[in-house]
Amino acid sequence: MVHLAQIPNDDHTTKPLVEGLKKVEFESVEDDCFTTSVYASKFAARDLPKHEMPEHEMPKEVAYRMIKDDLSLDGNPMLNLASFVTTYMEKEVEDLMAESFSKNFIDYEEYPQSADIQNRCVSMIGRLFNAPTDPDAAAVGTSTVGSSEAIMLAVLAMKKRWQNQRRAAGKDTSNPNIVMSSAVQVCWEKAARYFEVEEKYVYCTKDRYVIDPEETVKLVDENTIGICVILGTTYTGEYEDAKAVNDLLIKGNIDTVIHIDAASGGFVAPFVVPELEWDFRLEKVVSINTSGHKYGLVYPGVGWIVWRAPEYLPKELVFNINYLGADQSSFTLNFSKGASQVIGQYYQLIRLGKHGYRSIMSNLTRTADYLSDSLEQLGFIIMSQKSGTGLPLVAFRLDEAADKHFDEFALAHQLRERGWVVPAYTMAPHTEDLKMLRVVVREDFSKSRCDQLLTDIKLCLQVLDNMDKQEIKTREEYVKQHVSHSHKARHGHHHYKKEKHSLQGKTGKTHAVC
Repeated sequence: MVHLAQIPNDDHTTKPLVEGLKKVEFESVEDDCFTTSVYASKFAARDLPKHEMPEHEMPKEVAYRMIKDDLSLDGNPMLNLASFVTTYMEKEVEDLMAESFSKNFIDYEEYPQSADIQNRCVSMIGRLFNAPTDPDAAAVGTSTVGSSEAIMLAVLAMKKRWQNQRRAAGKDTSNPNIVMSSAVQVCWEKAARYFEVEEKYVYCTKDRYVIDPEETVKLVDENTIGICVILGTTYTGEYEDAKAVNDLLIKGNIDTVIHIDAASGGFVAPFVVPELEWDFRLEKVVSINTSGHKYGLVYPGVGWIVWRAPEYLPKELVFNINYLGADQSSFTLNFSKGASQVIGQYYQLIRLGKHGYRSIMSNLTRTADYLSDSLEQLGFIIMSQKSGTGLPLVAFRLDEAADKHFDEFALAHQLRERGWVVPAYTMAPHTEDLKMLRVVVREDFSKSRCDQLLTDIKLCLQVLDNMDKQEIKTREEYVKQHVSHSHKARHGHHHYKKEKHSLQGKTGKTHAVC
């Protein structure tokens, strides 16, 4: 997911760094390239180009150091507990991936082994999800640029299949809809809007953060292209009950299909709760997506999608092309892309094996349970599941009975001062504007670091307890005004602010970071 950036006008590019501060010019530096030190060169005494390409080149060492210094203002990925995205990989796989940066993955003729590695990954992941492998089976899958692209492809396939069925029956195809939770990640809203599919939401409540199976099935009608069931919601990490939805569809003889959004849970559930039925073991499940760059343990961005059989991926969506001398079947929203992430995924699959993944996911589950129990002792209400019945994350909120004069957002700001990124969210609509905090337990979040976080949470609570309500409010306003100190960059285009078509625009729901 990439933000829109505005191209600044000329007035903006000449504005002072801080309002009210006159622009001060540096004394001219001797026109030389660097010799003894980057910081002794003319480049260190100039602004980094921001709006227009410079006329002349600079030495590679200077460009490297200037950009590296600029990036030092980013947060520390290891302390970013907002994101599911992998922040640690072994040096050996980093070297493998770096060696493949120049490979255009789509060029099967030139890089046949890289293409075959994708096929191996699809086979391994498909079997992990219990895809049919009997002699008559022909399950199919592909790599994608994260789960967002995979979800787009899944929605396209479901819509096209529904349209084909309707046309064959001589029925109208103008009003497709899809049933899903109001806690879906924003890419589902995008897919529905981009491909003109009506969203039918199963709303969360103050006490229920996932879909209700019966309510879900009741929303299905003749125009429903499919149902989205989430294996690990981004807010609380809870697994939605795919089996209950599947069984209700069969019991009611309802002709619709299920897509499983296993972006986060696809590499967790098979190892922690292998007995849980959520995948192709269920008759109505026809496609599954997962993110390799989350608990698949690969740097961003790589995703995967698998279909039960070719009948669920209509042939007219697949293009057979001859590219650089090789015939290939293509179903993708992207074309050229690097091979590195797919190679990184293959390394993890064969390096760790099922035992390695099981060990890592079990460790993460134990750490999440430890954090959850400790936060409960500090007086928080725990909203996430324990003992592997959900993702290894902890969602929690302040206890209303404690009558605190600050909210979850104030605590998140306070933790930011200690270097931690622990996001606060406003929950999905119809939950009475419930606020919450969330900590994602990733591979590199050890018990030692967990203890450091708990110590800082306790300290921040004490600091906020000793501040009065007005002081907290004044401080929060200051943080909002001074974006560079709140670690918020100026992204987005003013023309597109305050939209009213998304769940966030309509209800104030804030989308959880993936």
